[in-house]
Parts: sequence; C-alpha cells; structure tokens
Amino acid sequence: MQINDMPFEDAVPIDGYGPNFFRVKGVVHEGAMMLMGASATQWGGYDDVAPLLALAGRVDFILFGTGEEMAHLPPALRQQLDTAGIGAEFMATPTACRSYNILASEGRRVAVALLPV
Repeated sequence: MQINDMPFEDAVPIDGYGPNFFRVKGVVHEGAMMLMGASATQWGGYDDVAPLLALAGRVDFILFGTGEEMAHLPPALRQQLDTAGIGAEFMATPTACRSYNILASEGRRVAVALLPV
C-alpha cells in the first residue's frame, strides 16, 4: 500500500479518551467518532458507511478502534472499503488512538474511526 504525505499542521491529535468520550483539541466528543486531519465528527458505528466511503482518495487507510478489545470488522464493511480502495486496520480503541497520533504526526494520509471504551 502506498502512503502519501499530509501536512501535520492539517491534523490534530487525540488528547484523551474515557468511558464513552474522546477529547480532541480540548473538545469532548461523546460516543463513537471519526477524525481525519482537523475534522472530528460523530460516527454512527459500523452501519454508518457513507462517511467512511467519502474518504476514498483522501486517505490511504482508516484505523478502526473496535472498543476496549480488538474485534474484526463486519465482512460487508470490509468489502465496501476494499472496493473503494481504502485500507482498513482494526485494533482496540486505545491502540488506535495512539497509532493515529503517531501516523498523523508523521504526515500520513490516515483517518481513524473509533468506538468508545
């Protein structure tokens, strides 16, 4: 998979997370959320596919935080992402938060979709 650069000034890190919330740039977001660059939005979970597919061509892959423990993505979602040319990596939410921060700081074209812990 080819990874392209994204200027770090266009990305903001995940500051923290806890039971049913994430903090991004000092703003608390309750429930599941997506983050790409400086855009943090609510996310409806695995059935909310449209905002994920809208990232085609803008990101190389999406990190999925699957909650407190790692879980596989639903096969139908995985197939839709593959068809759209979007890579997907799934991991526990705490790991996804840390991984996103590292990759975004390196200027990678990455997004993260997070289910709360």
